[in-house]
Amino acid sequence: MFCPRYDAGQCRSCQWLPKEYATQLADKQQRIEQLLTNVPVTEWLPPVPSAQQGFRNKAKMVVSGSVERPILGIVDQQGEGVDLIDCPLYPATFAPVFRQLLPFIAKAGLTPYHIARRKGELKYLLLTESTQGGMMLRFVLRSENKVAQLKKVLPELQQCLPQLTVISVNIQPVPMAIMEGEQEIMLSQTSALAETFNGIPLWIRPQSFFQTNPQVAAKLYRTAQEWTQALKLDTLWDLFCGVGGFGLHCARPETHLTGIEISPEAIACARDSASKLGLTQTQFRALDASRYALDNTTAPDVLLVNPPRRGIGQTLCDFIMSVKPAAILYSSCNPETLVKDIVTLKGYRLERVQLFDLFPHTAHSEVLTLLLREQ
Repeated sequence: MFCPRYDAGQCRSCQWLPKEYATQLADKQQRIEQLLTNVPVTEWLPPVPSAQQGFRNKAKMVVSGSVERPILGIVDQQGEGVDLIDCPLYPATFAPVFRQLLPFIAKAGLTPYHIARRKGELKYLLLTESTQGGMMLRFVLRSENKVAQLKKVLPELQQCLPQLTVISVNIQPVPMAIMEGEQEIMLSQTSALAETFNGIPLWIRPQSFFQTNPQVAAKLYRTAQEWTQALKLDTLWDLFCGVGGFGLHCARPETHLTGIEISPEAIACARDSASKLGLTQTQFRALDASRYALDNTTAPDVLLVNPPRRGIGQTLCDFIMSVKPAAILYSSCNPETLVKDIVTLKGYRLERVQLFDLFPHTAHSEVLTLLLREQ
């Protein structure tokens, strides 16, 4: 993939860009194989590649420059804005939207936030696109001072960009490099962006996590579905469930599915999806996953876990070993903590491993594993 910003030394987000893509995949595969050198694996499946450009469904743009000449992209080490409107990671549909937003920023009087001076209002623009064609736009502001003015001129933006079905303002008052704050103000009548993976309806809300590479994520969920087809699945727990993608793909009509996620916004999405699918034996709850597990003494037939980079940790590993679910499907964005947890989980054999390249041109990858209880 050619990127003029990388060649000019202005952006280094894609650290592995100089590597041939086949080499990137091989290096990631070699890394996970090295980490699992001392762990017997019954079946290794080939890595699942990604498109090399245009694969991201979300852009996180720092807003810099002036209200008359805003710059959307990143800020370099000298504090200067770098324009990333034409970043090749984004689909072709993003650049026209951002170019329409440049004059709108001035019309709405949204002065870009200056990090060093701690002045200005507009910190970030966050744009997400569904594979169904709709878009969600979030303005991250320092305060509510410009919300009324933004609402006044919003109809003009909606007329120019009807694909923006979800629009909101996030208030992030802290003078630190934090992407968003707790307060979300909806500006559009619609509060969730409709998405569909493999025929499963999913929803994206402003403060819910969603995979940024939808084509590979759809393959990841479908693979999880395939790996669980031969398993007894009367009860299924989906811990760290996010918007419910894994659990909703794997559950059958008769399955008692429990999804646990700390984010209420994500849980609202999962409940909407279950309702649309007509799944009546499901419960999605906004709780800490480890806390929920420790409050229970029975095991599901299958346990799904998709934790953050820190992994599931010793406490949850101890719980799993005490209740002994028949199978564990573990998806991880951090191979190091994944392997640490697998080594800790005594009494299980590692049946399958497959790498999914959700993050091309970086060292990051997603790894899906299936562990079966030893008899």
